[in-house]
Amino acid sequence: MINRRGFIKKSGLLVATSLLPYPAYLFAQKKQKLGVALVGLGYYSTDLLAPALQLTKYCELKGIVTGSPEKIPTWQSKYAIKDGNVYNYENMHEIANNNEIDVVYIVLPPALHAKYAIIAANAGKHVWCEKPMEVTAAKCQSIIDACHKNKVKLAIGYRMHHEPNTQILMKWAEALPFGNIEYVAAEAGYFDNRTDHWKQIKELGGGAMYDMGVYPLNAIRYTKGMEPVQVSASHETRRPEIYQEVDETTIFELKFEGGTIAQGKTSLGQSFNNLEASCEDGSYYLRPFQSYTGVQGRASDGTELLPFKGNQQAKQMDDDALAIMHDQPMLVPGEEGLKDIHIVEKIYESAANNSKWIFI
Repeated sequence: MINRRGFIKKSGLLVATSLLPYPAYLFAQKKQKLGVALVGLGYYSTDLLAPALQLTKYCELKGIVTGSPEKIPTWQSKYAIKDGNVYNYENMHEIANNNEIDVVYIVLPPALHAKYAIIAANAGKHVWCEKPMEVTAAKCQSIIDACHKNKVKLAIGYRMHHEPNTQILMKWAEALPFGNIEYVAAEAGYFDNRTDHWKQIKELGGGAMYDMGVYPLNAIRYTKGMEPVQVSASHETRRPEIYQEVDETTIFELKFEGGTIAQGKTSLGQSFNNLEASCEDGSYYLRPFQSYTGVQGRASDGTELLPFKGNQQAKQMDDDALAIMHDQPMLVPGEEGLKDIHIVEKIYESAANNSKWIFI
């Protein structure tokens, strides 16, 4: 388990940047599979992304960037990664010279996303960035700007946007098969028993709202099919000795044009996973709505939303790889991640001001 001092020592290093003479996308269409480098080899990369990259049709694991040299032999042995495709945070910019790597996937604590996403973009590589995109809207914009400047594509790792049942709810937000959507509620949380982890460290982007809160926030937005105009929020904790710097649980309300309300809740100390919509002429839900498997639900007319049988992360990465190969828009561009973080900042502002309603 990595603590604050250890992670910052490994990742907070001064890194030089370098530019390719041509952006990576000019070469990507000649490949049957895009080469992906994972930046950060924590739980999500180790247990989910790397295994998923063994299932993908249009991309493959080609490189790693890590500040933990002790992890390198295992990764090289398991995934046949060449010595020349292994980087650390000091020499990551040299990935510019590696034609086997087309995409750099940032899988670090949120407050480090912009730093390393910008290095990847400046190296001429397409950028996939895990959620949340960053900790401020300004830093999100800096990632978008770097990708535009270097003519590379940017996708945020909102895997639910690629999940079939979620996509059905997005279509219902437009078609309104049950009439106008009058109320949406979404909650996502789990009990995290760790006591010395970056999710409890403010300067690394810890806290429930950043880590889990973008799930219910984004779910409310895509289920409602509208952008909120005001927010009210509060924090609570049952373990103040652990959550001294950041929120353990956040509860928020969103107001929309016309006066409708949505409610959201997220936690690192309580377990729940539910999304529901009440409409003029019916209702529907997903339960769970953001688990790695088993996303399923039902509508009031009896429509069953059966679980997707594939691998969510593999589908996400293949979708994004195809968009790069065919020069199509990314399903979840940087602007989508920025919208959520702009609202998250307002949520924290409201919670710091006695749940005052804040205009977004």
